[in-house]
Amino acid sequence: MFKGSNVALITPFTNNKVDEEKYVKIINFHLENGTNGLVPVGTTGESPTLSHHEHQKLIELCIKESNGKIPVIAGTGSNSTEEAISLTKHAEKAGANGALVVTPYYNKPTQEGLYQHYKAINDNCGIPIIIYNIPSRSVIDMSVETMARLFELKNIVGVKDATGDLDRVNKQKTIMGDEFIQLTGNDDNAFEFNKRGGVGTISVTANIAPKLCSDFQKLSKSTNQNELKEAERLDEILQPLHKNLFIESNPSPVKYVAKLMGLCDDSVRLPLVTCTDKTKKILEEISKKAKII
Repeated sequence: MFKGSNVALITPFTNNKVDEEKYVKIINFHLENGTNGLVPVGTTGESPTLSHHEHQKLIELCIKESNGKIPVIAGTGSNSTEEAISLTKHAEKAGANGALVVTPYYNKPTQEGLYQHYKAINDNCGIPIIIYNIPSRSVIDMSVETMARLFELKNIVGVKDATGDLDRVNKQKTIMGDEFIQLTGNDDNAFEFNKRGGVGTISVTANIAPKLCSDFQKLSKSTNQNELKEAERLDEILQPLHKNLFIESNPSPVKYVAKLMGLCDDSVRLPLVTCTDKTKKILEEISKKAKII
């Protein structure tokens, strides 16, 4: 169920309030352009600055509007185990197909603490759980051994790997096997990630280039040499986007390009700020080059 190009959805704001109309528009934009899955209220959706009500409402809207056409993997992580359980229970009740649960940030738990955190969520919920391992934001790195222990539990099905370490894909595949779903959280390494056993991405770039990303993902898993060459060509088009969408804090750059495309405003919530003029110029240039504006 969870493979290909899954978009880490941006959350549109107008006058610092969630713009539900634009959010619905964005979801339909993805349904029309081949996106394989929707991931609301993750990092790119600015979950740290959403209220609980906003968080839950956005998940409900995403599920309602997508109407079962493609999977919804709801962001439900927290550095509080109780809060993560509560958010995951809500997502399950709302009809999400899965939950994306980030490793607890700031607390710096041990590997045993990580195991017990995810086990508690697993034991209290009934939907598939994808571990989100992102040491650059959470400080701690879940070991392959801890991940293997968690995979023995009924609801833990895979990982969004944002370590940037491609050797992890091989290690995780060797220990957990092909049934363990591996999605990259780094758009720029998606081609090699898939070659090593990954099955897709949870993508920032897909917000603004959904068809390019979904076509690339499909072709990257092909055994046909001509299709693999086409995947390589698409990857070359996408790489400047992957790189430059992170020259300032995500999601400010991707929201600016979304504004250029007429999808939503580029406003973000403090402590994030909109892009500098220098960055805007770069983003305009690469977007024109990729023919997305």
